[in-house]
Amino acid sequence: MINDIILKGNAYHSMDERQREIGKGFIVNLGELQGFNADFSVFKKGNAYYTYDEKFKEIAKGFEVNLVTFRNTAGKTVNIEKGNAIYTYDIKFKEVSKRFK
Repeated sequence: MINDIILKGNAYHSMDERQREIGKGFIVNLGELQGFNADFSVFKKGNAYYTYDEKFKEIAKGFEVNLVTFRNTAGKTVNIEKGNAIYTYDIKFKEVSKRFK
């Protein structure tokens, strides 16, 4: 379970609730951290969003960043803003729901 993700030098480190390292991933491979929760993290790399587990193993590749805007993670979902709507996707970027702003 991810309690925190910290950046040290050129690597991200996922930490458990006792602040012990569970995973390590380099910026060059992961990109820029967008958000995380207890189950997964979301990174922006190049022109796409990616989800990763606590050890920074890729779960899924998502959307092109120029088409959507990352909002947040909640539970096992990712919220993405696209036009005038907020879309909720699961951890593998399959649509769960949609609402208009």
